[in-house]
Amino acid sequence: MNQEKIRSFYSSAVEKTRLLPGNSELEGIRTKEIIQRYIPDPGTKILDLGGGTGFYSFWLQSLGYHVTLVDLSPDHIMWAKEYATQNSISLDAYEVGDATSLQFSDDQFDMILLLGPLYHLIEREDRLRAIREAKRVLKPNGILIAAVISRYASLIDGLNRNLIADEQFVKILRQDLESGIHLNHTDNPEYFTTSFFHTPVEIEMEIRECDLQLEKLIAVESIGWLNSPKSGEPIPDLILDLIRQVETNKDLLASSPHILAVGRKTEK
Repeated sequence: MNQEKIRSFYSSAVEKTRLLPGNSELEGIRTKEIIQRYIPDPGTKILDLGGGTGFYSFWLQSLGYHVTLVDLSPDHIMWAKEYATQNSISLDAYEVGDATSLQFSDDQFDMILLLGPLYHLIEREDRLRAIREAKRVLKPNGILIAAVISRYASLIDGLNRNLIADEQFVKILRQDLESGIHLNHTDNPEYFTTSFFHTPVEIEMEIRECDLQLEKLIAVESIGWLNSPKSGEPIPDLILDLIRQVETNKDLLASSPHILAVGRKTEK
């Protein structure tokens, strides 16, 4: 994995505002909604692994959970600490760390959010290592919620926004479709950074191979992202209701830019 290239991409502060209204608000709303279905009792410990600048961490801390934020980017951790100071809310811990090698002892957390690292682990063994590390530090019967990007996200986005007018984007897109490996050799940040795009079958197999009980695969935005409101406008309840109705439909799962895999660490 090209960690320096990925760190450089995120040092642009894109994660500070990405999930706020006018940007990827639908992803944030839906991800919170899904997390709340599996959330443990208030006061328990949650690890936000690869949690960026703490969008979900601070939300969960405000609900009464004890949240530890870990991210590969030192800038993200710095900005999270700045946000905590400015808003008088503090997480339990902030750490720069690698999802494939965690500095925690076994059975520490009641829930783990793995909402970014699997995007950027190109090699399958690295992804399995990250999932196994999350499982190791998860308490028995604890829940792992892992996010992946769909194999077809760049295809649908490229058609929807006519990015395919750019030959360089088409080259990236063709490799995405062939292998799932997304490599952006351009200087255009709109084309994202080094990533792996999963099929639903691939993430299902990875979760099961790590001996986690797969509870569900859930589409975050489903095809609702194709009808997102203009910047500043609220997302209609009807769109959210329709997404919920088809969120586990296997025929539509891969049409969602983001898919959540919910796994449980079974009792020993």
